[in-house]
Amino acid sequence: MHPLKLLYFIAKSLHDKKVDSKSRSLEAINDYSNFTNRMIIKRKLKYKLLSGFVLLILMLVVAGVISIIEFTKLSNSVNALIEDNYKTIEASKSMIEALEREDSGVLLLLLGEWDQGREIISAADSSFNKAFEAALQNLTEPHEDEYVQKIGDSYAAFKQAWQKPIVDTDKQGNITWYRNTIHQSFLTTKKNVNALMSLNQESMHAEASRLKDKSHRAIMPGIVTIIAALLFSVMLNFFISRYLVTPILELTEAVKNYKFVNSSLQLNIKSEDEIKTLEMEINKLINKTSV
Repeated sequence: MHPLKLLYFIAKSLHDKKVDSKSRSLEAINDYSNFTNRMIIKRKLKYKLLSGFVLLILMLVVAGVISIIEFTKLSNSVNALIEDNYKTIEASKSMIEALEREDSGVLLLLLGEWDQGREIISAADSSFNKAFEAALQNLTEPHEDEYVQKIGDSYAAFKQAWQKPIVDTDKQGNITWYRNTIHQSFLTTKKNVNALMSLNQESMHAEASRLKDKSHRAIMPGIVTIIAALLFSVMLNFFISRYLVTPILELTEAVKNYKFVNSSLQLNIKSEDEIKTLEMEINKLINKTSV
């Protein structure tokens, strides 16, 4: 049972002990009906409590929405980072690996190993072209197209050198030719690929720093809301204790200590809400029973 109703019935019991039970009970019922109607119209205390909880819920909802928005942005940034830079870095690593295998295949040709050398070079060339096409289709950084163009030009020169016959020619076993022609083209192409990879690695590092800042921004609304909710909970607890629990305890104690010689409860509730209304109704009831 609601505490206010309980207090009202306690007062009603005190009234019934002193006066004629039948007539006074009917009057008490009428008074209670009027009191209930007024309580329905005037529910200040209920709205005070409701507004406090609604405010707390709104704080949590706002913080949740902000966190969701920030984490969505963070997720999109991570996806963009993978799509933009990581793919090109992986493509660059594949191109370097393919170049090194082609260089090994050329060395086998210098040693006269035609079949094995050409097999390695052919497979490596296919891998390089596949990785180069992936980098070409993923141009996301400023001037990245220039880096890719340099790789294409230097690789074309490198490929032209080893496409010509080597086995059973004056180039077979010719280390000087290899060092001045093949190896120089190999180093130039590898240098250009490394430059492309460095460009994307630096961009990836910068984006990672931005993602770190975004993660902090995504966490902050939750931290602020938790702190605000704790402070608000303390304030709400103080409000409930001072304006609801304490007056009810005082009213209960006043009803317990009521003496029939008194014309009213020895109590003066300061608030202008249902508890004050209850006090006034009990005093009216006491005045009627004292007549």
